[in-house]
Amino acid sequence: MEYVTLSNGVKMPMLGYGVYQVTKEECERCVLDALKVGYRSIDTAQSYFNEEEVGQAIVKSGIPREELFITTKVWIEHYGYETTRASVLKSMEKLKVDYLDLCLLHQPFCDVYGAYRALEDLYEEGKIRAIGISNFYPDRMIDLASFARIKPMVNQIEVHPLHQQEESRGWHEKYGVQVEAWAPFGEGRGNMFDLPELKTIGEKYNKTVAQVILRWHIQRGIVVIPKSTHVERMEENWQVFDFALTDEDMAAIAARDTKQSAFFSHTDPQMVEWFAKMVEERKKQQDCTKEEKNW
Repeated sequence: MEYVTLSNGVKMPMLGYGVYQVTKEECERCVLDALKVGYRSIDTAQSYFNEEEVGQAIVKSGIPREELFITTKVWIEHYGYETTRASVLKSMEKLKVDYLDLCLLHQPFCDVYGAYRALEDLYEEGKIRAIGISNFYPDRMIDLASFARIKPMVNQIEVHPLHQQEESRGWHEKYGVQVEAWAPFGEGRGNMFDLPELKTIGEKYNKTVAQVILRWHIQRGIVVIPKSTHVERMEENWQVFDFALTDEDMAAIAARDTKQSAFFSHTDPQMVEWFAKMVEERKKQQDCTKEEKNW
């Protein structure tokens, strides 16, 4: 395993296992499989609704807590100082841990500043070893890095061969913020796994396209958290530390950059409205649930 040292000195694995879109029914088994393969970094979030299952797997694995790197993220409806603080402590309870290795603000909306102050305090209290953000574009990242009491140590953003974020990566390096890639394969969009350049490179090293992509990320200094529910794919994704891409390989992949998101833009007003409506709908569902319990 290769590691990156965050700005506060914490060592973070370059390769972890992500549980986005892993169902509650499959999550415990998948995390246990990943841990058996050798993964020690697990990435979840409040909005994935599987923190409890991750926690059960952590306990059942029997792996000493200090060998694990556990990340979760605060969802928008929990933003604001008091609510964020309470939600992080609740996440720790679900994960069955007495500290988090990394906690991120999941989206750049709502009361970001109040939420981030809660992370700063929890960090100073020793309940979180590193704090950061997710989906913050360079301007929003620089804002926090410049004016917050504690600079974010990580920003988890969309990065893959078709959206390489080279300019953004430069800004993150300037401010000492580690880039972590969600959707490192771009969820296969744009025929990612059939790109001829990636296939040719894979054949040269007797590696799959997925392994080439992960190796490309790691050589760019970007942390990756690929997700799979199949143990054989987990094992495949793990075998990326026994080869290295040449400058020519890296240049061939760089040429595929479209500089466009494969998903959506966080600056699109319609997407901001969508996030706001989602939060409102979840609040209504929670209120209905509370009313049912009071009957």
